[in-house]
Amino acid sequence: MADTVLFDLFGVIARQQSPSGRERLVTTAAVPPPAFWESYWALRTPYDRGEVSGVEYWRRMASALGTTFDDHRIARLVDADIASWNAVDDDMVALVEQTAASGRRVALLSNIPEDLALHYERHHRWLKHFAVVAFSCRIGHAKPEPEAYRWCCRALDLAPGRILFVDDRAENVAAAEAVGIPGHLFAGPTQARRAIAELDRERGRGRPAVLDRR
Repeated sequence: MADTVLFDLFGVIARQQSPSGRERLVTTAAVPPPAFWESYWALRTPYDRGEVSGVEYWRRMASALGTTFDDHRIARLVDADIASWNAVDDDMVALVEQTAASGRRVALLSNIPEDLALHYERHHRWLKHFAVVAFSCRIGHAKPEPEAYRWCCRALDLAPGRILFVDDRAENVAAAEAVGIPGHLFAGPTQARRAIAELDRERGRGRPAVLDRR
């Protein structure tokens, strides 16, 4: 049965980009929104994996968009990007803290570029609760790549079946399950709390947990 909970960050503990954050990015870039977001996501994985810097990412964005960004605009875009991802769900932070306080290990697996990872380390003290923090920019693998999950198993020194993975994207949960990690598709703090509580109940009964997948 699972004895460590591996959390996703964005869409679970931290919120997805806000409309105002998205608008600020597009306004700063001064390009049409559809083209901006197509390039933003198409070019994001190397940035998330730590293969390119923030400066290089935004230069590639400018090239794909048929424009140029000077150093000042790139600095503003980096700042706007960080700000757009900074909001957290206080209920989920509390759940992480409560889970850790109960004696159960918690870990984090997130697709995140170095600029944003540094910001979270500087401003979000609750990261200290995680036994393992697997930022894609540091481990060189991004979800749903199988090696991202295997890296976490090695870092935690656990068999896949001893980990419960909580993520808001079905493809990421399915990828975890494909390497043997039980998954919970996140639909809010209440359901996540129930899934973790079920682990404790099943541990007390000495049999494998049947996870709430709702």
